[in-house]
Amino acid sequence: MSIIVTDTGFASDDWTRGFTSLDAMPANDNICCLDLPSDADPTILSNRLNDIDMIRVDFPSFADGRGFTIARRLRLMGYEGRLRAKGHVIADQYAMARRAGFDEIEISDDLAARQPENQWLARADWQQHDYQSRLRG
Repeated sequence: MSIIVTDTGFASDDWTRGFTSLDAMPANDNICCLDLPSDADPTILSNRLNDIDMIRVDFPSFADGRGFTIARRLRLMGYEGRLRAKGHVIADQYAMARRAGFDEIEISDDLAARQPENQWLARADWQQHDYQSRLRG
């Protein structure tokens, strides 16, 4: 099982349409949801972003920040669909994930037990604690 983390806390996963891996992505058909590995180049999706309802980006390790870059690039390319981080994202990284463009984080039950909901909610006010805004203000 997995738990979905949003600004309102923990929730169960409401996505029921499954995911297609990048290497199994059909060439011309619409894809509703796509799994992207952390080493993917998001520009290969540039002319297909409007066809994808959700993109789930893998985080194989909490020390691997490539997923943040992928999320930011997807948003800058105009992706407006649901964007989910999956894997080893820790509560301390939640604000960065939201600022990069992720809508939600998918974590394992084990990680949720080690880092309970209150630790994630403590970072849910990510818009209020943006150091760049404080420097500009």
